[in-house]
Amino acid sequence: MRTRALVLAASGAVALSALAVPTAQAAEPAGPDVTFSQLKVNGGKNIVVGPTTQVTVSATYTVTKPANLDPNSIKTGPVLYQGTLSLDNERVLGGDGPGTCTVSSSTVLKCSAKIQFRPKSSDPDADLPNNAAGTWKLGAVAVKDGITLQGDLGSTHLQRKAALTTDASPEPVTKGKTITVTGKLSRANWDTNKYAGYATQPVKLQFKKKGATTWSTLKTIKSSSTGALKTTTKATADGYFRYVFAGTTTTSAVNSSADYIDVR
Repeated sequence: MRTRALVLAASGAVALSALAVPTAQAAEPAGPDVTFSQLKVNGGKNIVVGPTTQVTVSATYTVTKPANLDPNSIKTGPVLYQGTLSLDNERVLGGDGPGTCTVSSSTVLKCSAKIQFRPKSSDPDADLPNNAAGTWKLGAVAVKDGITLQGDLGSTHLQRKAALTTDASPEPVTKGKTITVTGKLSRANWDTNKYAGYATQPVKLQFKKKGATTWSTLKTIKSSSTGALKTTTKATADGYFRYVFAGTTTTSAVNSSADYIDVR
């Protein structure tokens, strides 16, 4: 897996894993004496990435520092990681540059940063492979001579974007006759930059009567090995059908567009 494992060096973002040092050289300078809190990435929402388009999310966080530490002398930023946050962990995703901080008091900085997520591209360092989808922990890094890392600041889900379709037929249909509702559940494949069927997932079929404001769930079915959906129901009244997928840790929730049926 190729990930952007970053720290915020003075020259910009560089690979965090590249800064790992052999045991014999472990006596590196200590990082700045700071702590992080109130880290929020993407407003606390899941991060959803489609098959091709780069997604940029915002992060906000607070830095607490000694009063005599010049805020302009340190670079800080958020990171996402799996496993343990360390210099030699390759499963770390960081910002594409240092965060921007404003002085709240002599010991507190209020900061913001951007993090980019890029599906597979011609740049190997920009690849976001399918196996990156899932739960990521939140942490932060500070750089001044040495490196300070702080983990366990929360978590988020990095998800492959889902797509869902619905087609009810025949239309129009006689009241009491059978309606067949087909569709397909797909999700972004970051390795191929396309959508691919999402197999054996529970999907709800919902109906909303013409003029109504709420949807009712008629049944739950599972997508086929190719993501295809197909079921039947009885025509009772004019209205709309849609499929609804609740999502998983790796894949976003999605509602299909509604398909109207004229019952006569």
